[in-house]
Amino acid sequence: HLVILVQVNPGEAFTIRREDGQFQCITGPAQVPMMSPNGSVPPIYVPPGYVSQIIEENGVRRVLVLPQQPEFHPGGHSPLHHPPPPPHAHLPAFIPHPAMMPPPPHLYTGMAGGVSDMSSQYISQYHPAHIYSEQDSHSQHGRPPFVHRDDRTSKTYERLQKKLKERQGGGGGGQVKDSPPPSPQKTCSSPPMVDIHNGVGGKGLEAEQGQLSHAVAGPDKQAGRGKNGELGGKEVSDIQARGVVVSWSAPTRPESDSSSAEDDASPLESVSYEVSISFSGKDGKYKSMYCGEELSATLEDLRPATDYHVRVCMVYVQAPCDNGSKIQNYILQWDEGKGTGIYEQCYYGPQKQYRVTKLSPASRYSFRLAAKNDMGVSEFSEVVDLFTSCSVPLPPFPPELEMTGVTWLCLKWQRPSSSPKEDDIYYILEMEEEGSGYGFQPSYDGDELSCTVRNLHRSTKYRFRVAAYNSEGKSNPSQVVEFITNPDRPSSPCRPVIRGRVLPNSFKMAWEPPKDNGGADVTKYVMELSEGLSGLSWELVYSGPAMEHVCEGLKPGCSYQTRVYCMSEGGQSPLSETLQVQTPAVPPGPCQPPRLVGKPKAREVQLRWGPPQVDGGSPVSCYSVEVSGPQSEESREVYQGPELDCSVGGLMPGKTYSFRLKAANKAGFGPLSERCEVTTGPGAPEQCKAPSTTCKSPSCVVISWEAPPCNGAPVTEFRLEWGAAEGSMQVCYSGPGLSHEMKGLLPATNYFCRVQAVNVAGVGPFSEAVLCQTPCSVPAAVSNIYALKESELSRPPPLYSPSTCLGICWDPPCDHGSEITSYLIDLGERQPIVIGPVTKHIIQNLQPDTSYRLAIRIQALNSLGAGPFSHTFKLKTKPLPPQPPRLECTAFSHQTLRLKWGDGPAKAATSDALQYQLQMGDKSGRFLSLYKGPCHTHKVQRLNESTSYMFRIQAFNEAGEGPFSNVYTFTTPRSPPAPVKAPKVERLDDNSCEVTWEVLPPMKGDPITYTLQYMMGNSEFKQAYKGSATSFHVQNLQPSSDYRFRVCAIRHCQDAPELSGPYSPTVTLSPQRNEVAVGGGAAGSGSRAGTESSRARRSLTDEQCAFLLLMVFAVIAILIAFVIQYFVIK
Repeated sequence: HLVILVQVNPGEAFTIRREDGQFQCITGPAQVPMMSPNGSVPPIYVPPGYVSQIIEENGVRRVLVLPQQPEFHPGGHSPLHHPPPPPHAHLPAFIPHPAMMPPPPHLYTGMAGGVSDMSSQYISQYHPAHIYSEQDSHSQHGRPPFVHRDDRTSKTYERLQKKLKERQGGGGGGQVKDSPPPSPQKTCSSPPMVDIHNGVGGKGLEAEQGQLSHAVAGPDKQAGRGKNGELGGKEVSDIQARGVVVSWSAPTRPESDSSSAEDDASPLESVSYEVSISFSGKDGKYKSMYCGEELSATLEDLRPATDYHVRVCMVYVQAPCDNGSKIQNYILQWDEGKGTGIYEQCYYGPQKQYRVTKLSPASRYSFRLAAKNDMGVSEFSEVVDLFTSCSVPLPPFPPELEMTGVTWLCLKWQRPSSSPKEDDIYYILEMEEEGSGYGFQPSYDGDELSCTVRNLHRSTKYRFRVAAYNSEGKSNPSQVVEFITNPDRPSSPCRPVIRGRVLPNSFKMAWEPPKDNGGADVTKYVMELSEGLSGLSWELVYSGPAMEHVCEGLKPGCSYQTRVYCMSEGGQSPLSETLQVQTPAVPPGPCQPPRLVGKPKAREVQLRWGPPQVDGGSPVSCYSVEVSGPQSEESREVYQGPELDCSVGGLMPGKTYSFRLKAANKAGFGPLSERCEVTTGPGAPEQCKAPSTTCKSPSCVVISWEAPPCNGAPVTEFRLEWGAAEGSMQVCYSGPGLSHEMKGLLPATNYFCRVQAVNVAGVGPFSEAVLCQTPCSVPAAVSNIYALKESELSRPPPLYSPSTCLGICWDPPCDHGSEITSYLIDLGERQPIVIGPVTKHIIQNLQPDTSYRLAIRIQALNSLGAGPFSHTFKLKTKPLPPQPPRLECTAFSHQTLRLKWGDGPAKAATSDALQYQLQMGDKSGRFLSLYKGPCHTHKVQRLNESTSYMFRIQAFNEAGEGPFSNVYTFTTPRSPPAPVKAPKVERLDDNSCEVTWEVLPPMKGDPITYTLQYMMGNSEFKQAYKGSATSFHVQNLQPSSDYRFRVCAIRHCQDAPELSGPYSPTVTLSPQRNEVAVGGGAAGSGSRAGTESSRARRSLTDEQCAFLLLMVFAVIAILIAFVIQYFVIK
């Protein structure tokens, strides 16, 4: 898209046509963005007599509005191609008819030459346009300059000027020595400009001062330039939106360095003024707006709010010097354009100008001038070569089409044949778009004979005509020709869609035409199909005008990609979006019949198969195997799964089966395959029927059975299993018979039996187990008889004794189905004993310690009779229990009593037949067992002092426990006092010391006294004190002797003699050593210190001994460890 910013200046309005056809007027200041949808500059509405032209410079497109017809310069000069200031180029078809438009705003700020309201960031994007304006000055020969609008036109103008110079140099009419003064010329310098901001306010006017000099040939026949005057009093007034009044004052004649009479007598000068304006800057192109002799001019048809630069040129002609006689006539001669140097008179008269007519166009004419007065004719002036302008060219031939594009047309045309080669001809190519309503618009202006018109619409008819013009004017346009741009390639069709349901082998696809057909109808659509999702290879499946197609011959369950493109005169469109289609899968095709693997078994066959050749477009996920039996046509499924083999079991041996296979995918199961006939091999016999049992007696049963189906091989033997439990039966018969007799059975017992058949194929299954119960019978013989121990008798009889009684016990025998009612005990010589249904009995009135070699038999009886006797066994009575021994106390103390009984060692073996039990009575009269064993002594400990205790003893052996002895009473003595700790000895002086000891509490109310003994040297201990005190003052000691002291406690009993306790450890009192006499009064302390040092020495010696022993043991342990480490481990 092309975006154009239209600047609306303050005080102006911009009219556009909206989409709904209404007109909208936008007043300034504002910027209106206009958008061209196809990127081309839309047609422009211009006022009548003007044409629009698009110029592209540096990537920026500008629209210029130029005049269509040439205008003529006032003052009789040759016609020039002077366009007025171009109206602003408005944009697209939004612009209404020019008649409805307000004064157009300026888009390009460079045209105004002033400051606009557009921001600076947009100013740099628009460059000043080249405007058709009048040149600053005419050429020296009066040839009008050409107007150039762009760089190409500027170059053409430069070439024209160059040609003119060449013609001037090539003509023979150079300056003549005696020529008259040169013809009048208009010269302009570069005076200050006048800036006019029209419609807003004048900035002041600095009128440009034009200078013109006309030199007149004097007597010295040399041309000179007169002295210039300066314009004064320049003023701009009455500034309106579209007009302004410019006024100035007549110039003052400059003072001359030497005033002479000739200057005062010089003829009057003819003065005229020319006003030019420029709206493209001070140095831009100027257009002549006024030419005359008045001192003010009204400039009209200006643009509102536009900066203008104004300059005023003064033109004056100074007549040649008349030398005292008034010039009456002028003689003008020319060479008639022949260039031979021969001049003919073409005018004679007093006028200062003359129009030569009927000249040839584009020709050079040489002129010279002479003045005449009463005195005669002057010399001719220098020769002036003037050129006539060219004639208007003839209409050229219509343009021809050279090449055609989508948005461009390349046209060419021919130069008019009647125009001379020297004539520089330019061409204007005009174009009209069909249906636009804008009419013909110029699209090219230049001297080339070909042009490429761009930014056209595709597939659109355009009308073209070409006109030629030169400096003289513009020819009529050529005949109108019509050319059509090529259509563009269409856009891609819409994404195809699926119509209806996708079938496994076909689907119907439809598509919509492209949103943009490129300007030409679509001729055909092309559909391509690609199998898979890779899109590497595409196949053309349809080409035609239809917009739907049925794709057939597809593979089920396969992915396809489809795409469509269309064709038109503009070419091939891009590919449409790809549509992915997945055809649904179908059930797979039939499989080959399954084949047998290995040798068929009797009840199982192994089958294997391969996948179907056609999978239906989806992987096979499951197989189903059906089998039909030999006797029925109904089929049943025996396998369903993904594997390619299976094992079919549950068949009958030696039978023929038919197998069929079918495969399945996600679409379902396919058809069944052909049948595969398989015959199973011979098998083991069938299961036998349950055998029948017949009881001939309580210990004999006859079992019979029938032969089962043989499954293709005859039965060779039968196997009979028999057992008391169903899970522990054993084979009791193997052979071809159909019956067997079991003997030696137990009456009233449950037995189980089963039978199986065997042939060459294997062993058949066992029949069902049959329960067989033998009838009831007399009880069985008693098997186990043993003697009862006394401890096993819960309630022994009152007169029971192991020495005179025997207790027997037996296990109850099998009752053989009938409950036992009694037992018969046969004692041989004695009368048999009949007892009830018990398993224990005590035989009394026997001799002690006597072996009875009697045969004892036991017989059980029930309702059916008496059973057999048990085996005989022998029993022996126990001897009588021993009598208790005599109990004695052999040693006693205040806490212990040592008792002794009987004759024998103090310690005896546990295996001795005779053992003893010692009991002691408590306070309540109960006797508790203290000892039980074979020893004859026992020490009773933890007794109380002065307390009586009762004891009794009993002897027992294997014959039993004897009676207890009479009760013996023993009393513990009183306990002596406890030992006293070592006393403390303190020396008082050389002959006395004080001994103190600890205090003991009274014992059960008995007072405690103490006895202090001492020993001097190695003599015997002597009593020093006896009493209840705890210290004693010993006197009359010998200073040079050692004394040892000890103390014991004495208990004073009330009804018993005194009891002395053990003595305390001895304490030594060493003699006092006075090695250094320190003075009296220190003896007592020295003795005390000696005692304490002796005591410390003795204590220290004990510690040293203990430490020494510890170190010895440690060293020994380390040595042993080292020896073990070195010799044993290594």
